[in-house]
Amino acid sequence: MTPETFLRRAIALAAAAREAGNPPFGSLLVGPDDQVLAEAQNTTITDGDISHHPELKLAVWAARELTPEIAAGTTMYTSCQPCEMCTGALARSGLGNVVYALSGKQLNGLKTTGSFPAVPQSGPSLYDEARVPIDGYYN
Repeated sequence: MTPETFLRRAIALAAAAREAGNPPFGSLLVGPDDQVLAEAQNTTITDGDISHHPELKLAVWAARELTPEIAAGTTMYTSCQPCEMCTGALARSGLGNVVYALSGKQLNGLKTTGSFPAVPQSGPSLYDEARVPIDGYYN
C-alpha cells in the first residue's frame, strides 16, 4: 500500500471521531510489512479524558505491546501533525516514523476560534534540591 492509502485511512478515522462527537483526529500504526498493527481516533470528549489523542493512545500501545525492534520499524500515519503532548510520547515510544496529512499550521488556519490559552510557567527553581532524585538516573 502507499502512504496516501494509509493517510486516507487516518482521515477516515478522523471523520469517525467527529461523527462520534469528538475532535476530528485519527491515526494508525503500520508495521514494516505494511500491516496495520493498531488504529485509534480521538476520544477526548466521549471518554472525558483530555489525553485521549489517537497519537498518544497508539504511542502508549506500542510501548506496551511491541518490542523496541518492532516499534523502530513502524510508521504512524495520522490525520494531523501531532501536538506537543503527543510528540513527547512518540519520542519515548520508540516508533520509527510519523507521516501526517495536515500540518499544525494548516490546522490553525482552519480554526475560526483561537487555540488553547498558554499556561504561565516559571522556573527553574531549587536546582540543588531538584537534581537529587534525578542525578545518575540517565547514566
